[in-house]
Amino acid sequence: MKLLFLFVQFFKIGLFSIGGGYATLPFLYEMADKADGTSGEWINAEKIGDMLAVAQSLPGAIGVNLSAYTGFRYAGIPGGFIAALGLVSPSIIIIIIIARLLNAFKESKIAASLFAGFRSAGAGLLSAAALGVLAISLVNRSAETWTTMLRRRECILFAVLFFLVYKFKKHPVVYIAIAGAAGVVLGL
Repeated sequence: MKLLFLFVQFFKIGLFSIGGGYATLPFLYEMADKADGTSGEWINAEKIGDMLAVAQSLPGAIGVNLSAYTGFRYAGIPGGFIAALGLVSPSIIIIIIIARLLNAFKESKIAASLFAGFRSAGAGLLSAAALGVLAISLVNRSAETWTTMLRRRECILFAVLFFLVYKFKKHPVVYIAIAGAAGVVLGL
């Protein structure tokens, strides 16, 4: 039953997370909100931040990595496999259907408008995911006063890395290595 639950949940996420792996984050937050306190703490908003860090560090698509890791936390290795399969199944089905109907869509203004709407939805989902990651990474929600809510070291590291990425445009692995080393040195 756990595996069926995972497949259905991640199939729904895969069906509606337009914009790539980061677009799965709002759906994972929703899943965490529903599961909070009833699931043995296998997923919650704080753990999603940790899962995202692991998913970004591994090769492969972030959405698949997130789903596999979430499924693994819930139901072990079979859960990881089933969650990843659930996430990619809608894409596979949709691509097969579109490939069969591609010639009919080539000149369609409706199809062009539909995909323009999808791009907007993707941008909105990615923006929401980015704000969620910023909140998890830089804001200490358990702080007693608003002046101590911002995690100062993390904010400084974020600002430095943001500047480096914007200015130098190196491979992401370089910035991941810098952030990991800074985390160790600064004791984050």
